[in-house]
Amino acid sequence: GSCVANLDFVESIFGNAGDPYDPNNNAALDPQEWTGHTGVVILAPHLTTVTKKELGLPHVSETDDQRLIDDGMVWSSEEELYNDGGGFKVTCRDHRGVVVTLIADNYFGYCKKEVKTQIGYAANLLGSAEEEHAGGAVAFPSYDLGEDFQLSEFVREVDHTFAEAMALLGDTVDIKPEGYAVDKEDDSLIFLPENVYVQLREQRISWTQDDQERVLKLLPGKVYMLPSGYKVEMIKDEALDSWRLIGTTAEGVFCHKPCTVSGGGKSEISKSIADSIQSGPVFVSDFAKDFDQVEEILFADERYQSRFKEEVGHKYRGRSLLDSERSLGSVIKLLTPRKEYNDDYNQWLQSFPPHIKQIVYAIKLLYQPHWERNIRERFSVDAVNGFAGHELKYRSQKLSALYMRIGYSEDGGWRTFSLRRDYSPAQKIQREDDISASLVAPRETIDHLANAGTSPGVKFIENCEYRFFQRPDEAIHRGYDQRTEWDFARDNLFFCNYHPTTRDEATDEVENALLFDKYTQPMADRLQGFLENDSTFVITGAFPRRVDGKPTKNPRYLQTSLNLDDPRDGYVASKGARLIRRVPLDNGVPFPVDAVLTGRRNNPAEPEAGIRPLAVFNPIHYQDVPELFMDFISSLTGKSPSTTGAGSEGALTKGPFNCLPAIYDLNAAYVSHLLTGMDGY
Repeated sequence: GSCVANLDFVESIFGNAGDPYDPNNNAALDPQEWTGHTGVVILAPHLTTVTKKELGLPHVSETDDQRLIDDGMVWSSEEELYNDGGGFKVTCRDHRGVVVTLIADNYFGYCKKEVKTQIGYAANLLGSAEEEHAGGAVAFPSYDLGEDFQLSEFVREVDHTFAEAMALLGDTVDIKPEGYAVDKEDDSLIFLPENVYVQLREQRISWTQDDQERVLKLLPGKVYMLPSGYKVEMIKDEALDSWRLIGTTAEGVFCHKPCTVSGGGKSEISKSIADSIQSGPVFVSDFAKDFDQVEEILFADERYQSRFKEEVGHKYRGRSLLDSERSLGSVIKLLTPRKEYNDDYNQWLQSFPPHIKQIVYAIKLLYQPHWERNIRERFSVDAVNGFAGHELKYRSQKLSALYMRIGYSEDGGWRTFSLRRDYSPAQKIQREDDISASLVAPRETIDHLANAGTSPGVKFIENCEYRFFQRPDEAIHRGYDQRTEWDFARDNLFFCNYHPTTRDEATDEVENALLFDKYTQPMADRLQGFLENDSTFVITGAFPRRVDGKPTKNPRYLQTSLNLDDPRDGYVASKGARLIRRVPLDNGVPFPVDAVLTGRRNNPAEPEAGIRPLAVFNPIHYQDVPELFMDFISSLTGKSPSTTGAGSEGALTKGPFNCLPAIYDLNAAYVSHLLTGMDGY
């Protein structure tokens, strides 16, 4: 049974090539796609019962080879089991690229690791390619656009026109007489002219065509794309429980996370951090007194003009705090003490409590020029028992602030930090998760890159897996990992190291209202549906398998690639990049690696296991090339809870699973790093 499960596991990740006797599935007949290498993995867990003598190893008295003795490759008793009865693997390979591996174990991950290292072997023999233990995503910065949006006031450097965009997209769009277009592949993608004005409250999009005003209704679930590829959406923010107008750039940043130990964040880099964001009200202490201070800040133009030290020599540009020319980021910078500012100005800034600045930032995001100086009348607080309340409201709607949960305090509570009022998580397109194939191409041979660059080479990455062997550590907290609970609520999912929850246990879970209420709706429906049918077991992230009385540190499941589950995000992103770069339809849109962000686990010390604290650097730490490759070689920046322990993963984290000496992989990685000229962080 376990061997059949392993076969299902591997085919779920890498696919099934089909009937080998069908010529259409014969790799040897496809020289353009096949590297010319092949391999086989044989599972033989029963071999852990084989003795050293049966395998033909010498008696200790028959050799003076100290290496054999030190490695335990001799026996003194006929009953001695090979490798003390533990799992092991034996690999044979040759210069043709044929690999035969025998694994005396049935753990699913070892099969996957063996396929991974055979891909690496093929990449090395093929040349000009790497197999990388990596994760990665293209991240597209997103912003809260406030109450309304007009591109000419937000991004001025683009000169793309609607007519140009329509000529570029050709017959892939349906152009409407009113002056907008709908994508033929995805009718939720709407193309708008460059002069649109978008209003959130009115759910209204308007523009002028032939001296006539045209109007389109702003709807959730639609992506409105401008000729420059900039995307605007009406999105419900679950944390704030309100609708927001979100803008997303046409160009993203491909963040590549190589050489990452198990649990080092390969999967996390491609996940949205929205699950970590929560909301809270914007408080006032005393409405009248607080708004006196708020207005003092809003209209302190003279202070802003004289804020710099004389020696700095900065010229004031004459923008007021509420000027539409000044962004919210500029306001935050303006109200944050800095060494370039004089002492009087810094002391004035420090005289305001944090909640006053929070109100100022909220007003800046909402402000309309026609308000002029009439700010206070648009905000209010409720009366509670005849006294003024403390939760600030705008247009009768309570204002909310955003906070991010990062780790735990010593008493077990969440550590939270406030976010900018206009913050919106980046939209991400997953590109890698664990096993990647990469190559470096000469820059001059690639057309339509996002930026000119100066390095001679650019790196391209392809993910090698349909499904990813995820370890959702945070899923043990009910309702926290929304994506995992959505996956767990589906059928045909592959689980490993989870406790099979019985009907009695599921009944207790559902009846425990305080805990059950924390689940996301899909997972709650799954548990309730289980109790209504005749199934025997159900799986929930809250109950990993228990080993020696403790929850295992290695619960796993196979997650379908996000791009396969929902290809729409990638399709829309590609359309936006095509427009801003002006890429013709008969050309592909290249997305090379833009940033190298190596991975670490911030492991605390474990004195009982003799493990010192690891990953002692700050979360973002620049490394010069010698230091970077020392890190790659040792892989000491984290310990794997699932494989071979602290500091044992070795060069590029491939140490325990490699068909070739590490120097081949290191040479390829080094040449790649030099040709692309990217810094390591």
